Amino acid sequence: MNALLACTDCPRLAGFLAEVRERQPDYHARPVLPFGDPRARLLVVGLAPGMHGANRTGRPFTGDYAGILLYETLHAFGFGSQPASLAANDGLRLTDCRITNAVKCLPPANKPEPAEIKACNHYLAEELGVSPDVKVIVALGLVAHKAVLMALGLKQSALGFAHAARHVLPDGRVLIDSYHCSRYNTQTRRLTSADFQDVFHKVRAELDAA
Repeated sequence: MNALLACTDCPRLAGFLAEVRERQPDYHARPVLPFGDPRARLLVVGLAPGMHGANRTGRPFTGDYAGILLYETLHAFGFGSQPASLAANDGLRLTDCRITNAVKCLPPANKPEPAEIKACNHYLAEELGVSPDVKVIVALGLVAHKAVLMALGLKQSALGFAHAARHVLPDGRVLIDSYHCSRYNTQTRRLTSADFQDVFHKVRAELDAA
């Protein structure tokens, strides 16, 4: 993963991060590494770092709005040592859970291009390949869902995305979909706290059964 921190494979993203580092020299503004338990059975896959969240702090979903519901829920279901993630040095620990993103670099307007998602996908494939303990994958949003399928060599049409949908993957692992816990989705009530908890009830049931 050290190579990931130095990755500049996507010119648009690398150039944008260089601009951000110039404007915000105290920001991480580099590819964001996965965070959590290396032996986790649960892998949560998001979209990409947020400008003032992971891109600032260097830790997925830390310090931005989307992380509020995510870390609150992880804590409620026994995966997080505290219900909020504000900074990379806040002492938060994840148990049996790891968080990563489909795209490791901040994209302009929070919208990675298809070629960038594809170029970054080998990192997700590597994470899945070296994580035999992972039993359940939660995809936060359609981009993450498709990135997981790509990383596993599956056709994009193989499994449809729907909130709280459960898919058994060819390798026996289970993929569970969720709407992304973004500010837009939570404020428009497309995703409520109860909806998000439904997903993690499914996760906990899968892991308890395993």
